Amino acid sequence: MARDNPITRRTAMKLTGAAAATALVAGCSDDDDNGNGNGNGNGGFNMEAGETIELNGLIGGWEGISPDEIAGEENPTLILEDGEDYEIGWPEGDGNDHNIEIWDENDELVEDYQTDTTTDTEPDDQMLDITATEEMAYYVCEPHDNAMRGEIQVE
Repeated sequence: MARDNPITRRTAMKLTGAAAATALVAGCSDDDDNGNGNGNGNGGFNMEAGETIELNGLIGGWEGISPDEIAGEENPTLILEDGEDYEIGWPEGDGNDHNIEIWDENDELVEDYQTDTTTDTEPDDQMLDITATEEMAYYVCEPHDNAMRGEIQVE
């Protein structure tokens, strides 16, 4: 009977561990178009031209309300079509001061797309009519821009 070699056994265990880690990482890089693009490996949500995008204003992050594909998603990545019109905003919030603004890659306001900061939860007060342009990069609550920031991709 052959004697076990402890060095060979350790090397085999290391290789098995490395293979398992590689498989785990590979399994986490799902690149479909069903997610929010905020660290969970998903690419974003395609919004139909003319669509109304409603978010819940929460200090911890925007939460998707509608359309259905973004419902419950935190800071969902929105994929918009260049030159198309959309309505985006928050009809409900957590009672804290919020607004919504559209920013470019340099965190600068795009086309004066912003609402006043308010605790008012009336839908008409916190909705923006926008036309998608390539300079749009984020929708943001200015008072809470670290947590309440979602990505916009214009295609």
